[in-house]
Amino acid sequence: MSDKQPNNGFSHEKIETNNFLMIVLILLVIAFGGLVEIVPLFFQKSTTEPIKGLQPYTPLQLAGRDIYTREGCYNCHSQMIRPFRAETLRYGHYSVAGEFVYDHPFQWGSKRTGPDLHRVGGKYSDEWHRLHLNNPRDLVPESIMPAYPWLEKATIDPQDLPPRMKALRMVGVPYTDDQIAKSGAEVSGKTEMEALIAYLQVLGTNLK
Repeated sequence: MSDKQPNNGFSHEKIETNNFLMIVLILLVIAFGGLVEIVPLFFQKSTTEPIKGLQPYTPLQLAGRDIYTREGCYNCHSQMIRPFRAETLRYGHYSVAGEFVYDHPFQWGSKRTGPDLHRVGGKYSDEWHRLHLNNPRDLVPESIMPAYPWLEKATIDPQDLPPRMKALRMVGVPYTDDQIAKSGAEVSGKTEMEALIAYLQVLGTNLK
């Protein structure tokens, strides 16, 4: 009787000695595993429906969110509180998916050179935020955050808001024609500092 093993087309030896085949199979496994985990989330109410009371950003808050993204604030601040005791004691109620339904893209992140900002809304006054953005060390001496004094001088361009809101409506944010039409007037004359503070003041306020 022959001890010779049958030549299987996908034997371990063939896979392990063929770099290209190994890479292709690894990618297929990762892709399949990712789909199994991600696809069901698109059909769960907890991840696709807004929580009670959640409203789309106002034009001023939306402008502030764009400034937040433009200035790279997400590089040092996350916006997702994990469901761990140490996090909830420090930051408040853990984040839930329904809070971010209208965020495109979301700002969850994991980098925390600075504290998580998801529940910062209402924690400090507008004046505190203004002083902090102008020079963080005036309020937090050990802060390594850069200052943003130019935000107090730059103003919002009213023409930027209507097309921005129309684009968001296309991906599910329920802005009305009336809201879009009035958006330019609502931000006219407002500074970028005011817009950013308006955005910060609404973060995490829909769930306590």
